[in-house]
Amino acid sequence: MAHKFSTSYVEDSLSLFRYYKKLGEGAMDQLSDEQLFAALDPEMNSIAIIVKHIAGNMRSRWTDFLTSDGEKPDRNRDTEFEHPPSTRTELLRVWNDGWNCVFSALEPLSDSDLGRTVTIRGEPHSVMQAINRQIAHYSYHVGQIVFLAKHLNASGWKSLSVPRNKSAEFNKKVQAGEASQR
Repeated sequence: MAHKFSTSYVEDSLSLFRYYKKLGEGAMDQLSDEQLFAALDPEMNSIAIIVKHIAGNMRSRWTDFLTSDGEKPDRNRDTEFEHPPSTRTELLRVWNDGWNCVFSALEPLSDSDLGRTVTIRGEPHSVMQAINRQIAHYSYHVGQIVFLAKHLNASGWKSLSVPRNKSAEFNKKVQAGEASQR
């Protein structure tokens, strides 16, 4: 994704969310169906569980974003870590449904909305604080997805950013306008 100069916080936030969505999808695309559901040990989450958790959080935080608490009364966070979707198709449906909640809530906003107050678990947040909180949360979990995917597909891994030992080559492409910096 090409970097675009922006002075709009909402526009930049949407760009970051789209970047993390694409990064997660790039990682999951490199895995077999079996690998999406593999956990490295009994205390670890599989990528499927992480996706289920992120999607549950997204539904809760972004549905009726400006008008209801970001922790919906029907959310049971603990169950997000149990019984993931059973197929890649279902997993990607859950993933996309979650991201659709994010984009549906944020796309209509403008920077003039940033000072409005929303609540998460009864605590007031400015819209900007709520967005920051979720960017940090989703980037954390997408990082887990990428880490697990890279581990599970080590020999077949295709870099999602600057490949190891290829910085000079990448920088030349950036200077020539052939590569994305983000």
